[in-house]
Amino acid sequence: MLPLAADGGGFQPPTINDFFPPPILFSGTWFEFNRVELVRIVAALVIVSLFVVAARRAKLVPGRFQSAIEWVLDFVRTGIAEDVLGKENAKRYVPLLTTVFVAILGFNLTGIVPFLNIAGTSRIGLPLLLALWVYVMYLGAGIKKHGVGGFLKASLFPPGVPPFLYVLLTPVELLQVFVIRPATLALRLTANMIAGHLMLVLCFGATEYFLVEAAPAMKAFGVLTFLSGFVMTLFEVFVAALQAYIFAVLAAVYLSLSIADEH
Repeated sequence: MLPLAADGGGFQPPTINDFFPPPILFSGTWFEFNRVELVRIVAALVIVSLFVVAARRAKLVPGRFQSAIEWVLDFVRTGIAEDVLGKENAKRYVPLLTTVFVAILGFNLTGIVPFLNIAGTSRIGLPLLLALWVYVMYLGAGIKKHGVGGFLKASLFPPGVPPFLYVLLTPVELLQVFVIRPATLALRLTANMIAGHLMLVLCFGATEYFLVEAAPAMKAFGVLTFLSGFVMTLFEVFVAALQAYIFAVLAAVYLSLSIADEH
């Protein structure tokens, strides 16, 4: 959530430019560094620090902090990996799914953290990187289990289908396997974070306008927009967690499809 400019010209709504802040360092180069990258670094350091501290201070009888960390780990292991992949296959992919879930949750929540105020996943680069990681694991798991030919056959020529339908079905499966699955992972996450950011900026930007710039008769609307912003903040927390969960579940589903004997 970026502060809105107030130049006396009335309320200025949020725009897509909020996601392209001016560079802080290395302007105009391949290494251009702006506030979004700074938010990502801060979030990554906090996530790593939390787990390092939890690991170093682990006790047989956990306290609240350790219990919270263990709950997250157990949730991913049992609620995502084992539910989708089964206990035997889950062991291999729990680290991947845990990393994806925790990272996305942490980067999503930066959108409501004061002084950060923008989700690290609200630009396509990071979601795309995570989606490509899952996609490479998906292809690797399928090829390891079935071989290149077996994986392509199982993916592009589903069993039990009349041969003449492959003319229509195989191009669709080809598009789904090699384009749609990785693309939708990244686009779904990014779109939700963009929408949430714009709604928060709209609510709190309108609050500032009504309370500071608007005519006295309109200042009461500022209370309504502030309450709306508060509700949207709570909703954004829910969406942040939901999108992390959906991303991890879909990653597990894709991995399950890649190693299944039949699709």
